[in-house]
Amino acid sequence: MEIQKVGVIGAGQMGNGIAHVMSLAGYDVIVNDLSEEALNAAVARIEKNMLRQVSKGQIEESDMAAALARIGTSLDVAALGQSDLVIESATENEEIKNKIIEGLIPHLPEHTIVTTNTSSISITRLASRTDRPEKFMGFHFMNPVPLMKLVELIRGIATDDETYQSCLKVVETLGKTAASAEDFPAFIVNRILVPMINEACYTLYEGVGNVASIDNAMKLGANHPMGPLELADFIGLDTCLAIMNVLHDGLGDTKYRPCPLLTKYVAAGWLGRKVKRGFYDYRGDVPMPSR
Repeated sequence: MEIQKVGVIGAGQMGNGIAHVMSLAGYDVIVNDLSEEALNAAVARIEKNMLRQVSKGQIEESDMAAALARIGTSLDVAALGQSDLVIESATENEEIKNKIIEGLIPHLPEHTIVTTNTSSISITRLASRTDRPEKFMGFHFMNPVPLMKLVELIRGIATDDETYQSCLKVVETLGKTAASAEDFPAFIVNRILVPMINEACYTLYEGVGNVASIDNAMKLGANHPMGPLELADFIGLDTCLAIMNVLHDGLGDTKYRPCPLLTKYVAAGWLGRKVKRGFYDYRGDVPMPSR
């Protein structure tokens, strides 16, 4: 199936990044959110990020103008009704995702493929709440979307090959690489990455090292571009905790038990960069370790 129109649900960091790359690749995009403020902020962020690409010579000004002209916004999910592909990119909460998807389905024609940008939740379970499980799959972008080259494509138990091939073609059109994953908790990237972050939290919790020493050890000793606690702040500690809970509940193995310190930070509302406090305090000119 030829995909031309793409609907994106959620105007946050992931949603605006997805709209950014889709519009640059030539797709007509409608971004849906509950808040007009969020939609306006998303468009402003996209324009700012595209201007950065222009300044670096990565795209032409004419490319940016054409891409921005392809992006529309709406508070009404019915506006996504003419989409060939919809990508749900709301918060990592299964109940919220189910509610969004169930509200979306009545507005879609039969041919529309529905996907989710979930980083951990069962694709099969989400698909079962729709009228088209064969046309439903996981379409997991990495953050930040314009920079990261990987997209995980996750088939549910009912996803047909036509749907997979259509999504694979979109990934290739974006100039990204697809990694095909089976529908197990957290898929490939986060199945490996987030337990490492959780182990870094335990290392801090047990006093083996402080925030700075743990991050420096992994940057200088393992050549990681970011330390695991710095990365946790970037991802969002609430998202990391949600993924660990999915792994723990879905696989039943105690090695996936969320670190109590991670749980405490989330309970305190210290969720990382997006609220300016996490394992680092971002309220000053230079991020300062919190422990």
